[in-house]
Amino acid sequence: MRPPSVNDLALRIADVGLPHPLLVIAARAAIAAGDPDSAADEAHRLRRSLLGPAINATGVLLHTNLGRAPLGQQHSRAPLGQQHSRAPLGLEPDDDGPVRFSNLEFDLASGRRGSRTSHASLLLATLTGTEAALVVNNCAAAVTLVLAALARDRGVAVSRGELVEIGGGFRVPEVMEQSGARLVEVGTTNRTRAADYRAAVEQDDIALLLKVHPSNYRITGFTEEADVADLAKIGPPVVSDLGSGLLDERCPWLGTRPDWLAGEPGARQTLAAGAALVTFSGDKLMGGPQAGIICGNADLVAACASHPLMRAFRPGSLVLDALQSVALAYLRRDADAIPFWRMAKVPVDELAQRAEALGVGQPARTTALAGAGSLPGQEIPSAGIELDGDHAAALRTFDPPVIARVNEQTTVIDLRTVDPADDTVVAAAVRQALGQ
Repeated sequence: MRPPSVNDLALRIADVGLPHPLLVIAARAAIAAGDPDSAADEAHRLRRSLLGPAINATGVLLHTNLGRAPLGQQHSRAPLGQQHSRAPLGLEPDDDGPVRFSNLEFDLASGRRGSRTSHASLLLATLTGTEAALVVNNCAAAVTLVLAALARDRGVAVSRGELVEIGGGFRVPEVMEQSGARLVEVGTTNRTRAADYRAAVEQDDIALLLKVHPSNYRITGFTEEADVADLAKIGPPVVSDLGSGLLDERCPWLGTRPDWLAGEPGARQTLAAGAALVTFSGDKLMGGPQAGIICGNADLVAACASHPLMRAFRPGSLVLDALQSVALAYLRRDADAIPFWRMAKVPVDELAQRAEALGVGQPARTTALAGAGSLPGQEIPSAGIELDGDHAAALRTFDPPVIARVNEQTTVIDLRTVDPADDTVVAAAVRQALGQ
């Protein structure tokens, strides 16, 4: 029996909702497998492989595999002071108004070409209490740019205990090598003093003293490290890679600092202690889009901004727009406008009430995590439901997929990372997974 034509089969599965060229790919795959009737299943699999929404029920607030910090601000045509939209960034076209451009690189005052770095610089510098700021693609790019612009062919002193490897196998020594700077190791794995940095400066051509916050691990026991204030007295500029991106240890947008943030350095305090520059991620504790942020002395930031690598590392308008919305929310001290903080500050009793109201599974107290290499070992009290057995795969088949975690054959659905508006969706996904 001859198989159907690829085009006819693709037309038959048009209700899947994919563009015709993708339906053709699914139809060809089904015919090649000898099972034309599976074309719709192939199309659904293809659709689910595309970027789309998912419900994070893992309890990991900054889940790297799920996009880290969820974005809650959309570009708004309203005046800046009226931007309070909490709708998630979507993929659907916006038909509510006219198509408009942005003043990304246009100076409205002079009518001439402007700088894309100027918009975020003022906001981020204000938030961190410093002179200037610069935004690049991610934190690794920020560190690379700083080293290339300020220390090429010169030494950079780093504690042996801070030669970390971040996700994806990227290591500080390798990043430094690509930047053209020369690594000068000081101290030991567990103990490094200011005197170790001072000795390196006296013996070598040291351009920078680099501190790398070990955000994804902890060394305990017989340990010692030099603080920024002591390093700032030695001479070369101190660059502190904070990684996680807590803007201010006081958390003024919350009114008080949560216990689970104990020990996490803030960008504002690190700069006040004497760091010439700090670098950190935009999509971790800041709760914004993926970005790398450089804050500090204006002359050093300007040197980074004028370096040729900046052209390769510069972010696009969508990132800068989202970052501006987040920065404005911080300046308004509106934590509810930033989904990460909105989720993080929900009282456990409120989560427990939601778990009871779901009417499925067994309500349970759980522990959430910041995630994305932030605050290792720090647990955040939480609540959700538990299901006997491993139902993770079944929950992922729901539309939208619900991503849970499994502990010793118990499926845990942690509500700290679930928007209350999705509680009914989670309940329906659980019922389907349990065959109810």
